[in-house]
Amino acid sequence: MSSPTTRTRVPHPGPPPRTTARWLAHRLALGVLVLVLVSLLLFLVTQALPGDVARIILGKDATADQVAALRRQLGLDASLPAQYWNWLSGMLTGQMGTSLENGEPVADLVGPRVFNSFTLGFASLLLILPLSVVVGVFTAHRRDSALDKAFVAVSSLFTALPAFVVGMLLIAFFATSVLGVLPGVSTIPPGDLPWWYPAELVLPITTLTLMGVMYLGRLVRASFIDAMNSEYVQMATLKGLTGRRILFRHALPNAVAASLPAAGLVAAVTITGVVVVEYVYSYPGLGTAVVGAVNSHDLPVMQACILILATAYYLFNLLADVFAVVGRSR
Repeated sequence: MSSPTTRTRVPHPGPPPRTTARWLAHRLALGVLVLVLVSLLLFLVTQALPGDVARIILGKDATADQVAALRRQLGLDASLPAQYWNWLSGMLTGQMGTSLENGEPVADLVGPRVFNSFTLGFASLLLILPLSVVVGVFTAHRRDSALDKAFVAVSSLFTALPAFVVGMLLIAFFATSVLGVLPGVSTIPPGDLPWWYPAELVLPITTLTLMGVMYLGRLVRASFIDAMNSEYVQMATLKGLTGRRILFRHALPNAVAASLPAAGLVAAVTITGVVVVEYVYSYPGLGTAVVGAVNSHDLPVMQACILILATAYYLFNLLADVFAVVGRSR
């Protein structure tokens, strides 16, 4: 009687480097096309809005000759394709035009706002990523306990709530008569660095961090449970490896690798969440700049802010796709 053959599990090597490079080049080309289409749609929508830009800048008392001269100066008398090209090339070179509200260069207005939004989003991600791993692994390790069930219930609630609702709840609890320990509205003056006012960063960062941890932490929890039930962890247990070694050498790396794509998506969602959170707390970032530009019909500022946000959102989505490839190769 022949002895049974032993099947050897061959790990998946992941995509070849050349295939990965070709895929990345394809995704970059597709992303450029998508951003061009977004910019074209944004330009056409703003062109369709009522009102004459030259008339808005000069005011109602300007003569027809003055309006016509300014239109020629701004290139508004050119054809739509020429106007679009001039606007897009200006965006790419930093010549974003002039604000209709105060006459200042758009780049000078938007630049500090981009930095402030980046500071808020980056600080939130620095907390979201490690806290999600800690919370996800901790609750998964105590699966079906009261703590685990409480986390699943609370995270389900938070992921169903919009960011502005979470922000308003935090304001009601921490910035009003309930506790009154933190400012609910940002008063950071233009030109000042955000971290000079740490108290005014606490609630915006907490809002974004809660939203991110509740979503990503659940995914890490599920990935860790799958990893602990996998064949390689069971085999390591049969070999007599200690629980700590199984956790840190086998289960945790695979759980984190499986959660990498979601981490990229959380970063992209954080970009959109920044817009809402900034408006809730009056934080001087891109979010409040977009809302202010819409209210004042400041089209150049609105166009610049929206295109910057769309570009950032795409880049983080691309990062999520790259993480997905890395996770599969693991």
